[in-house]
Amino acid sequence: MRYGFLLLNENGRVVLASGHVLHQFRIDVGSIAEGDSLRQILRLVRNRAGARWNDIRVQLRRLANPNPSHTFTVLLGEQLLEVHVYSVDGGRWAVAFEDITARRAAETRADEMARHDSLTSLPNRLFLRERLEEALSRLKRSGEACAVLLIDLDRFKPVNDTLGHPMGDALLKKVADRLRSTVRPTDTVARIGGDEFVILQTNVRVASDTQALARRLVDLVGRTYMVDGHLLTIGASVGVALAPSDGTEADTLSKNADLALYRAKLDGRATYRFFEPEMDARMQARRRLELDMRQGLARREFQLHYQPQLQLEGNRLVGCEALIRWNHPERGMISPLDFIPLAEEIGLIVPIGEWVMRQACRDAMTWPTPLTVAVNVSPAQFKSERLVEMVMSALAASGLPATRLEVEITEGVLLQENAKTLQTLHRLRELGVRVSMDDFGTGYSSLSYLRSFPFDKIKIDRSFVSDLSANRDGVAIIRAIAGLGKSLGMTTVAEGVETHDQMERIRTEGCTDVQGYLISRPVSATELLAFLSSEHPPC
Repeated sequence: MRYGFLLLNENGRVVLASGHVLHQFRIDVGSIAEGDSLRQILRLVRNRAGARWNDIRVQLRRLANPNPSHTFTVLLGEQLLEVHVYSVDGGRWAVAFEDITARRAAETRADEMARHDSLTSLPNRLFLRERLEEALSRLKRSGEACAVLLIDLDRFKPVNDTLGHPMGDALLKKVADRLRSTVRPTDTVARIGGDEFVILQTNVRVASDTQALARRLVDLVGRTYMVDGHLLTIGASVGVALAPSDGTEADTLSKNADLALYRAKLDGRATYRFFEPEMDARMQARRRLELDMRQGLARREFQLHYQPQLQLEGNRLVGCEALIRWNHPERGMISPLDFIPLAEEIGLIVPIGEWVMRQACRDAMTWPTPLTVAVNVSPAQFKSERLVEMVMSALAASGLPATRLEVEITEGVLLQENAKTLQTLHRLRELGVRVSMDDFGTGYSSLSYLRSFPFDKIKIDRSFVSDLSANRDGVAIIRAIAGLGKSLGMTTVAEGVETHDQMERIRTEGCTDVQGYLISRPVSATELLAFLSSEHPPC
């Protein structure tokens, strides 16, 4: 039998005792024999139970109630027994014992594994939730405040992508060790997935205590790591929510810490931010804008406006830049500055960008003169595997010659996956599409990019043009870029030209083209047709 077994008669005497029950009790064979009383058995159990005898006695008293069966556990030394007591007809009792020490230990280990992160051995999301609920219960009972600090690692993904996941895992272990070292024994450090960690700080007396911890975390995580012979540098963004001021429920605190983390990322990363009520309002507005944007694309609420570009030699129009606008049914015309960053963040920029490309090609085919049309392409679109195919499809569907299409990119496109991006640019050039660099001079490595890819056009950022009258440096920069463009055989376009004086000075410095309000504001497709059909010169 798997169970030890005792059968007691109506007088409490042993009728049957299996050999296994003697093994369960760790007593010698013959210590319990037929005819022994229940009192003798309990005396043996009491001797083995020691200080736990009172607990066993409480369980035994429950046998006095009418329930015909009862189950309880007994700890004898290091041995855990599960005891099943059954009443038998005629006033007799049957008692079965099972040693569940190993089973309970396995269950405990499984429970620990289910509540801890397998990589770092830190508590996981489930265990953190339990600790947070306990802390909030103490808050309600005694007013003991706590704080949730949500930590997201900056620049961790490049480590995984370039050095491999084993290196990333080793780095996460070192981060976990540093986080453990900066908290008190009463605090909880948890890994809740990927490169996200949470610290539950308990017994918070003043907010400055939490602020000091957040500052330490940003500093400590941002220090250099040595992993398998590699020097690695990452950072940490931290969002903080305090209880009770920022919430007294676990879900509320977690959400508010996440909102604060989002703000820390927007503010440049490698910093910390505390939750503020305005963050929630902004996030709600952001979610509404996201929903409206998705619906707006389906409802065709987006429009294209065009801003002409003038070639200074000959004073003639040579092309137009396509600029997206959103005509919201309730908010009216929304500037791209208000929705393009969000579209890039949520991945909606890819379908929006495809619509812009197709619509711009269709519109350009209606123009009375064969001007070029310039379309901005975002870094997210370059990550798409089908950018070149999409451009080919737009050209084929509209009938626009590839030589009339111009793709504008910013330095942000070239900052990511350089080799793959250059390959895509060369494929576009092979189609006959022209490629220009927008906002030239505002990045860090523009000159090196001009060496790696022969752009057709470089566009000088409007900030340099606006400085022409007040800042001599602006003139020097424009002169240098114009000279560089001429030596490389590239067109140079000065953006933001608003006055005749600016245009003449730009002409003097050697730029080939201009774009700005002096030529024309961005206008709708219909207004552009009227503008292009006008017999009057543009300026």
